[in-house]
Formats: sequence, structure tokens, C-alpha cells
Amino acid sequence: MSSMNNKFNFTAISDECIKCGKCKTNCTIFNINQDETTSPRGFIDLLGAYKRDELELDKTTKDIFESCFLCTNCVEACPNDLPTDMIIEQVRYDIAKKYGIAWYKRLFFFLLRNRKIMDLMAKLGYVFQTCGLKIDHQKQSSKIRFNLPIELIENRSLPFADRKSFLNSYPENIIYNKQQTTNKDLPLNKVAIFIGCMGNYAYTNIGKSLLFILEKLEVDAFIPKKQLCCSAPAYFTGDFDTVDYLVKQNIEYFETFIDEVDAIIVPEATCSAMMNTDWVHYLHNQPQWLKRAEKLAPKIIMATKWLHDNTKLQALLKDTNYKSDEIITYHNPCHAKKMQGIEKEPRELLKPNYAIDEMSDPDACCGFGGVTMQSEKYHFAKAVGVKKAAMINNTKASIVSAECSACRMQITDSLGRTDSKVIFKNPIELIAQSLGMPNAK
Repeated sequence: MSSMNNKFNFTAISDECIKCGKCKTNCTIFNINQDETTSPRGFIDLLGAYKRDELELDKTTKDIFESCFLCTNCVEACPNDLPTDMIIEQVRYDIAKKYGIAWYKRLFFFLLRNRKIMDLMAKLGYVFQTCGLKIDHQKQSSKIRFNLPIELIENRSLPFADRKSFLNSYPENIIYNKQQTTNKDLPLNKVAIFIGCMGNYAYTNIGKSLLFILEKLEVDAFIPKKQLCCSAPAYFTGDFDTVDYLVKQNIEYFETFIDEVDAIIVPEATCSAMMNTDWVHYLHNQPQWLKRAEKLAPKIIMATKWLHDNTKLQALLKDTNYKSDEIITYHNPCHAKKMQGIEKEPRELLKPNYAIDEMSDPDACCGFGGVTMQSEKYHFAKAVGVKKAAMINNTKASIVSAECSACRMQITDSLGRTDSKVIFKNPIELIAQSLGMPNAK
């Protein structure tokens, strides 16, 4: 089990921070509630007091620390590079130790640890979901059939299970480069795909589209069947027991094939950021595991970044005759731009075939915020979503795109509360559509 309790000098950090406050205007939660205690410098000042034993971790303090969206806007704006997000992730571990974790979160994290049970639950969900859900296949979302006056589910758009998961739909090795099989002296030209939980069970067209792109590029695909959740949901909730299990299981598994592929590509911003950045943060005081995570990190790359930098895809897209009449607006997922510096790559892959109408603030957090924000603090998520939906609706776009299924779930829900006709598509789906993918959803 990892802990960051001793990694930071909280007093020095809070002293620096309290004099500044430049991040307040960028803070997602502060812009919703205008409460200084839930601004970044409020968080850090309270954390400094907590670490000096001047503040009890009572339910009021717990409520404050769980109000952060972990969007990292403050980290990006901070002139001193203060790691506010990492400190809050740590205190959530302390909260979980003291107050425990709600039963439904424990159940969810149990499923993330156990792929076979999750597969079974997804199959059962697919069979019975139409009993309780009205499904919109075009938007790849659903709404509860029953009109219950409960804020958590009232008029809420939710993802639904596909008939078969991505990991169970394809063989482990897919050969697209026929030359590779006859000449072993050629470069690898092979990638592994980490699909992410939502891409595996709900938004399966993302993986299908990624395979289509790789086929066009003649890049071989390896689909690691034993991959588990990246651990982000548990990490942001403070369940470090689950994080420890998932991180180490994945590291041990990835090491068995990492030298046989050029990269592990991930069409999900949160998953890739968790694996190439936060695994290293988490394992900071476990030197042997840290070294192993650091060795893997450079080969774990967001899909559009790898495709843009390492293939002829951009030229291929320019050579197609496809020119869509649909206008796109692009949202920068927090875990893409702010944590991985990725924003231009997906746009450059979309521009040859689509017009892009940028929203007023593509960097603004969509409001997903993790498991706690989507359950106990959903009113905050909904309030942030209203602003993001307005930005999208004020463009001429018929499609909003982002390489993140958490953003997809949140933005689809936010748009669903308006009369918007805008639908969400991952850039990987749009790129595959440009290349002529049949029956693209």
C-alpha cells in the first residue's frame, strides 16, 4: 500500500499558496460555489493545518476535500507548480481509512478487480437493461424509463452495456502487416491496445474503430486479454487497496509483452494518464515497483498521440476523398491536455476531413470528477455540465469529440438536459469514419 503523507512539506506549500490565489478563477468547484474553502488555496491551507494536527478530519473537512474535481486546472495555472491534485488524492486515502468507503463503491471496485465477474454482470445488464432503460443508439446513451424524483437519476443520460465486450470480441493477435510475418528482421510495427472499462463494455465502437485504423495502416494489433482496470476510479476515491492490486497486476502482465510491441496505445485520456503518470506517483515509496512503472510509462501513450507521431495516418487522411458536412467542436479532457500535453494531435487528425468550430473554452472541465462526484456530489457535476453544454450548443457543431469516455458520459448527460441535437463521438471513431469504416455508429 502506498502513501504520500511524507512526500510534501505542507506548511511550506500552504505558505506559498495562500499569498497567491491566481488559480481561483480556473478552479472548477470554486466557479460553481464561490466558496474560498473549496478553492485550491483553501484546500492547501486546510491540508497544511491537517498535517500539523491543527485540523480534525471531521465530516465537514471530508466534505470539503471530496468537493475537488481533480481537474488539475490549478496545477496548470500555478506559478509554483504546486501539486494540489496529488495532495488531495492522498488525503482521500486518509478519509477512506477513517470513514470507510460506501458499499456501492466497494462493489464497483470489486468488479474492477474481477474481470470474469464483470463480464457476467455486463451480459446480464445487456439482457435486462431494456426493462429499465430507454436506449438511444445514435447517442449511445440511455435514460431511466421510470420517472422517479431522485436527483441522482432523474432525466439522467447513462451509458448502457453492449452485447459483447471489446476484449471478448476479437482474437488476441491480429495480423494486418502480412510482410511482417515473412520477414522477422523488419521493425516491430505492432501495438498493444488498452481499451479502458467503458470502452470495453459500453462504447465498444471505439475499439472497433481503432482496429480499423490499424488495419488501414498495416500495423499489427495485440489485444491483452488479461488487462484490468487502470485503477483511476479507486485512486481518485482513496481506495488504495484496490489501486495497489490493479496497478501491480497490470504491471506484471504488461511486462510479459512490452518488449514485443512498439507501444501500448490507449484511446482514453484518463486511463493513459493514470498509467503513464499516476502509477509513478502512487508507487513513489515502493522503489522496486516504482522502477518497473517508470520503465513501462514511456510506452503507454494516448492513441491519437501515437498515431499522429508514429504513422502515416495524417497523410492517409488527406488523401481520402471523404469530406464530412458535419461540424465538430473539440473538448480537451483534463487528463489529456493538462496531464499529458495532448491537444493538437487529435485536431490535426480530424482537420483533413471535418470542419472544427472551437467552443469558447475547450479546456474547461466537463464536470465528471470521479465516482464520488457522480454519486454523492452529483449536484456539482450537473452544475458544471450546464456550463459545458452551453459552450457546445453555442457552436455550429453537430458533434462534440474528446478522447475520453468519462467526458463522454458526463457531456452526453449534460447535453441530454437541453434540447441539443449534438452527439458525442471519440476522435478515433471519426477518423475511422473518414477512412471508410462500414457501419460506423
